[in-house]
Amino acid sequence: MFDFFKLFKRKEKSKEVAHDRLKLVLMQDRLAITPQTMENMKDAIIVAISEFVEIDEQALEFDWEDTDRNKVLVASIPIRSVKRGASQAGGTTKH
Repeated sequence: MFDFFKLFKRKEKSKEVAHDRLKLVLMQDRLAITPQTMENMKDAIIVAISEFVEIDEQALEFDWEDTDRNKVLVASIPIRSVKRGASQAGGTTKH
């Protein structure tokens, strides 16, 4: 099915993509986080969140940002729907 909104979405130039990747690699290096550790963190976050909501894993974005005092992991996680029963203390029921 054709995605109407993709017509208006700005595509990143390869220069911008390369710059963002380099920035991420340098940040991982400074924090002594290996690419495998970063992938493991992403996977753990996905597993934890997926217990409560259905997410669009293809559109996930993780990035590092600098603040005055810390490095911050910023995640953009598109949520498709909340799983029924997810807010109950007894766990989730997927329907």
